[in-house]
Amino acid sequence: MEPAVSRIAIYARVSMLNGQNPEMQLDEIREYASRRGWTVAGEYVDIGVSGSKESRPELNRMLKDAHARRFDAVVCWKLDRLGRSLKHLVVTIEDLSAYGVTFVSLRDNLDLSTPSGRLMMHLLGAMAEFERELIKERVTAGIAAARRRGVRLGRPKTYVSPDKVREMRDTGTPWRAIAKRLGIGTGTACRALQQAS
Repeated sequence: MEPAVSRIAIYARVSMLNGQNPEMQLDEIREYASRRGWTVAGEYVDIGVSGSKESRPELNRMLKDAHARRFDAVVCWKLDRLGRSLKHLVVTIEDLSAYGVTFVSLRDNLDLSTPSGRLMMHLLGAMAEFERELIKERVTAGIAAARRRGVRLGRPKTYVSPDKVREMRDTGTPWRAIAKRLGIGTGTACRALQQAS
C-alpha cells in the first residue's frame, strides 16, 4: 500500500551566492505539488551552503520538523540538492523514512511513495554499502602495503627518562605537573616509571 501524501515540505539548496537563485527549484516543485494536489507545509532553503556539508541549518530544521510529523513527504528538485555523498543521501532518506516521511526527487523521477521508487531506493542503499566496502578494502590494503614496506603506523613512541620521572615523584611533584614539564601525557609518565620498576 502506497503511503498517503497530502502535506509536503520543499527542500532547496544553492551552493554559491553569485548568480544562483533557489526560486527556479522552488517554482518547479510548487507547480508539481499543485498538480498532485499536495499542500506545501513548509519550505526549507539553504543558500550559499555546500552540498558536501552534512550539517546545514535548513536541512537540520527540516529533519527536526519531519521528526515532529509536520508533513508527509519531502520534495527536492534533484538528489544532489539534498546531498552529494551517496552515503549521506541514503542516511538522510532513511531518517525521513523512520519518521514516516517519504521522499520525492522531481528531476530524478524518484518517488518513494511508489513501489518503483522504493525499489530504486534499495538499489541506492546497495550502492552506498558497496561504496563503504570499497573504501574499507582500500584502507586495509594501504595499511598492509605500508607495513610490508616497514612503515611504522600510529603515533611515534615518546622516550621518557624513568630516572627523571622518579626524581620528580620523590620530591612530591604531582603526575600532571611532571607530564607538563616533560611535554608528555600523564599516562606516558606513569608507564615510564612502571616499566622501569
